[in-house]
Amino acid sequence: MAEKVFLNDKLVDIDKAGISVSDSGLLYGAGLFETMRSYNGVVFSLKDHLDRLFFSACAFSIKPPHRKFITEAIYKVLKENKLTDARLRLTLTGGPMVVSEEQRRPTLLITAAKLVPYPDEYYKNGVMVVLCPFRQNPAEPTCGHKTTSYFSRIMALKWAHQRKAAEAIWFTVDNRLAEGCISNVFLVKDSVLYTPPIETPVLAGVARKTVCQIAMKNSIKLVEKNLFIDDCLAADEAFLTNVIMQIMPISSIEKHAVGNGKVGAMTKKLQKSFKELIKTECRQGK
Repeated sequence: MAEKVFLNDKLVDIDKAGISVSDSGLLYGAGLFETMRSYNGVVFSLKDHLDRLFFSACAFSIKPPHRKFITEAIYKVLKENKLTDARLRLTLTGGPMVVSEEQRRPTLLITAAKLVPYPDEYYKNGVMVVLCPFRQNPAEPTCGHKTTSYFSRIMALKWAHQRKAAEAIWFTVDNRLAEGCISNVFLVKDSVLYTPPIETPVLAGVARKTVCQIAMKNSIKLVEKNLFIDDCLAADEAFLTNVIMQIMPISSIEKHAVGNGKVGAMTKKLQKSFKELIKTECRQGK
């Protein structure tokens, strides 16, 4: 059976799906995307993904379909492809530019594939990250939004992989810790959890939000503040988050071991709570 994707208003075979050559997302990267993960056929934190999508769509004057329409489309893709544990991507662009802005209809594309998880050893031993050679400019209007203008992130991630690292950590032009290419960053020092504030700006990650909620629920002190390279090097623990990787421990920043170089107690506690939350939210047959 051919893989099905949802394009604009219907399910189509993946090899028959096509967008206009004048689509603003194709020509100018004028689009947004969400990467989601489903368990037992239930999309984790779907509301948070759609909240972020609609917030950014408003900021860039892209008019998405109704939430109910998008939600139903997402589950149609899962059902038609007979997927339960999956990686999904929703792409929303400004649509073809051959018509006036008032008449322009956005392009909506939803795809899903069987989830290929990260290696178990990453979670058992932690991963190495490197310092990104590029800088994040807080004045850049797309900062803090998950846009399809992702080329610099892909370049930095490829650069990291060439150095046998799992991720590259970005800093701002004024040397504040920002985020990873595809993740948010947390540090632990003296049993306090730290992460850069959204206003840095960093992407308002769905997994980031989940970790913050878990921390508050478990009376873990959480501080959102400006952080710098010295904070990273002095951390007892550090980890990355996104909805695909969940919580990924960092064992070293380039050649510098984080803490004792092993997965720390708080990271393990948060990993366990994250998995428990997933089981509750994404119950079989929900």
